[in-house]
Amino acid sequence: MIRVEDLWRTYEMGGHALHALRGVTETIDDGSHVAIMGPSGSGKSTLLNLLGCLDSPTRGKYFLGGEDVAGLSEDALAEVRLRRIGFIFQSFHLVPRLTALQNVELPMIFGGLNPAERRERAEAALESVALVDRASHKPNELSGGQKQRVAIARATVMGPGLLLADEPTGNLDSRTGAQVLDLLARLQAEGRTLVVVTHDPGVARRADRVLVLRDGEIVRRVSGADVTDLGSLFEAKVASA
Repeated sequence: MIRVEDLWRTYEMGGHALHALRGVTETIDDGSHVAIMGPSGSGKSTLLNLLGCLDSPTRGKYFLGGEDVAGLSEDALAEVRLRRIGFIFQSFHLVPRLTALQNVELPMIFGGLNPAERRERAEAALESVALVDRASHKPNELSGGQKQRVAIARATVMGPGLLLADEPTGNLDSRTGAQVLDLLARLQAEGRTLVVVTHDPGVARRADRVLVLRDGEIVRRVSGADVTDLGSLFEAKVASA
């Protein structure tokens, strides 16, 4: 389970304090699918970065599986990122000179797995996203959807319980995007927790729950089924239970 308590992230800019997050408190149950929405500058990416241990809060607590990770050392945070969290980005973040198989192997190299086990697990991960036949292809030889599936294979190869996706369909056409969302839904149905930042109501509608941010605060909580248009969603001023 994810629990954040009074989470703040403040940056100093030109001698002034900029509050990217303001006292966010939220609980996300294991195995759930949560979407984070809000206008530009609302704090969506900041919250996702804190959940992914890519950044540290200015104050507040972040419990991941009961452990307060907000105060961990950099080495301990690196272990959390490696083994407990999978990241999926809009721009894929594949290494251009490496093949699909080698890209998927990268986390296992950092994890100290031997070459034989790395190859076996990477091939299984590519097979799970229907790309084993593209294992030897480099990113420039893959379509956008194939790149994202390689990225998903890489994100899941270490068996993390939490997947964080930042606009995972942002660079894809609608048909390919739907295929990627189906794949993410399958992974979540297998028991992983899925948190997705999106501006797309169609993506948010697939979530169990949607958190709407504005000016660094959660201003509304709705079910994915209740998401219609962004205008009415972003107008809300008070978070509902």
